[in-house]
Amino acid sequence: MKNGDKMPNELNSEIVKEYGLNAGASVVGIASSKDFRLALKGFNPSDNLEGCRSVIVLGAPSPKEVLKKSTVENTANRNEMLTKMTDMAKKVAKRIKADGYKSKAISASGGKWFEGDGRKEHCGYISLKHAAELAGLGSITRNYLLTNPEYGNLLWLSAVLTDADLIPDKKSQYTFCHNCNKCVEMCPSGALNNPASFGRKECSRFFTMENRKFEIKCFLCRKVCPHSFGKKAKSKNVTKT
Repeated sequence: MKNGDKMPNELNSEIVKEYGLNAGASVVGIASSKDFRLALKGFNPSDNLEGCRSVIVLGAPSPKEVLKKSTVENTANRNEMLTKMTDMAKKVAKRIKADGYKSKAISASGGKWFEGDGRKEHCGYISLKHAAELAGLGSITRNYLLTNPEYGNLLWLSAVLTDADLIPDKKSQYTFCHNCNKCVEMCPSGALNNPASFGRKECSRFFTMENRKFEIKCFLCRKVCPHSFGKKAKSKNVTKT
């Protein structure tokens, strides 16, 4: 500690989770930065915040009705949720910084890539889906969406990096897919054909720019999943290993 620096306030996992919930998150999980050992160089939490020890993952769901709406409405919801989640992360990062710790908000959108289990992920400076899985918020399923037992695949994510040494949550042990292959069969681009490699280029053909605005043209992988809505849908098919 440098001369003139104040002593950090007491900070633990419970306090941090309360920060997240107060900011508007429905679920908050914590992962240790040590568990990101499979991340490519430059995309590890410690690469983005010197001395990072913990990754706080925030999640909030879209309303289930969004899956019944048009692609235009779905895109509008996506944009609204990205802004909402990023604002949450900024609020939590500000609270942690005020407590005397380093912090960095990770936007809900970005242009970086994570490669770990053979598949690549488009998220921010870290892979938010992988971070959420490590933080116990769900599992990355066959459609390559983060699926949560309570909220299904409707969660949107953001994160906060900090040098605070927080107790991490246990990695998610839920399995969802079993022998289901609906998302693969319905995907018009074939992006899910290879379970070891998500077809980003194929999938991106259904993301277009209209009048300089991003628009989602397909969300069948999210819509046809039996676990789209979490426990309120078909929870009997959700098991914890």
